[in-house]
Amino acid sequence: MNALLRALLALALLVPWLGFAGFPLFDLDEGAFTASTTEMFLRGDWLSTWLNGAPRHDKPVLAYWLQAAGASLAGFTEAGFRLPSVLAGSAWVFLTWAFTARQAGPRAGVLAAVMVAASLGPLLIAKAATADALLNLFLAAAGYAAWLWLDSRERRWLRLCWAAMALGFLTKGPVAVLVPAGTVLACLALDRDWRRMGDFLGDWRAWALFLAIAAPWFALLTLRDGLGFLAGFFLKHNLGRFSAPMEGHGGSPFYYLPVLFLSLLPFSGLLFSLAGRLGEAWRTPWLRFGLVWFLLVLLLFSASGTKLPHYLYYGYGGLIPALAWAALATRRPGLLLLPALLAGLAVFFLPDLLLAFGDRVKAEYAPALATLDQYFGNLFRLALGLAVVAAAGLILARRPGAPERLGLAGLALAGAVSLALLPAAGGLLQGPVRAAGQAARQLDGPLVMVGLNTPSFQTYAGRLVARRPPRSGDLVLVPTRRLDTLPPRLQTWDFGAVSLARIR
Repeated sequence: MNALLRALLALALLVPWLGFAGFPLFDLDEGAFTASTTEMFLRGDWLSTWLNGAPRHDKPVLAYWLQAAGASLAGFTEAGFRLPSVLAGSAWVFLTWAFTARQAGPRAGVLAAVMVAASLGPLLIAKAATADALLNLFLAAAGYAAWLWLDSRERRWLRLCWAAMALGFLTKGPVAVLVPAGTVLACLALDRDWRRMGDFLGDWRAWALFLAIAAPWFALLTLRDGLGFLAGFFLKHNLGRFSAPMEGHGGSPFYYLPVLFLSLLPFSGLLFSLAGRLGEAWRTPWLRFGLVWFLLVLLLFSASGTKLPHYLYYGYGGLIPALAWAALATRRPGLLLLPALLAGLAVFFLPDLLLAFGDRVKAEYAPALATLDQYFGNLFRLALGLAVVAAAGLILARRPGAPERLGLAGLALAGAVSLALLPAAGGLLQGPVRAAGQAARQLDGPLVMVGLNTPSFQTYAGRLVARRPPRSGDLVLVPTRRLDTLPPRLQTWDFGAVSLARIR
């Protein structure tokens, strides 16, 4: 591997760390996870998860335990809570490089690693204090180990696959088994290899390893809290999400087509390269495995009642190596770089677009638009401008080759997103909630939220926050525009979009 490829790989491994502590926690997902982890400390209950005084049974416990460890090491800050995701993001980059380089050579391996690090969707989840970076790491480990078992027949890979599925199950539940196991069984069915289906499902040591990792927490919590926990977790938060939209997250059967293109920016042009070589890819066993993996996820979640963008990323462990393989034979690398240039231009002009359509946004976002210039200023323009210039220069350049140029453009945009866009968007949208939470940490009285759902307030306050009607003596977080709906107040602290009010 030459010096440029080594440099690209090193930068890809560092991208999840770039600016990860430099912007506030985003609600709802980051807020809910970190508030639940904070509540573990406040309650002294390390077995179950709660949020704002109510049980939270929608996810297993591993992500919360790891966040608690991160907070203990790095403090109860954005850095501490995001540390597990950042580590998982870098590990996912490394696994993708190792697997793809083994199958398709060092250039494809490095481009695949850069795509995991710098594609918009995976980039964001690697910096988010949620369970998704961990789940994608375990899905990648399970899927790659499964292919190595299919290819080599070595039992160690089969058992590693089951161990990774167990860790994923303890992170987010049945999807961690459904995706890798479904991919293996689908590929074996296509090959009519029924005997190896039995080998995959019937290895008792693999099952013992899976149960030793995944079962104890479920068993302990069921013994303590009863069967209601299992019913809530499996029936409501897993089967229920598939059968009907939850929390308004629905969509058409074609929901994931734009998600696919947008989340892979600036590498979306490679989808067309892969489409042009789809027959060859399907005839190549390891690529067919990856395509089956991605198609299984696409079809499964397109049929699901609940749809969220990051569900599609569960298939990217199979798709991204195939895209990197397709890039090796591209004859028009300049065209493949156009999405990078267009994405950079779109983000560069994002503040102007927000102002142009400001009259169409919801009322709760109007205070944020009033402070737009405070966050999307000259430094933001400079960072995005440099990324756009880099992408344009790489389009015009003739060397290095297409994979290397794509990697360089992707890393330039990843740097701009990490160091300019996320801090600007975080300050704009979440800065008031963070300021209110930090102020509430110093004030006495019960904390209550009214008229909004921003669980990160509990994280920043470091105290339990209730969601109920306000009472005398309460310290209430409320949208500023709804202050007049509260009972008489003794004192008010204004933080822009939100305010704290002491009830008389």
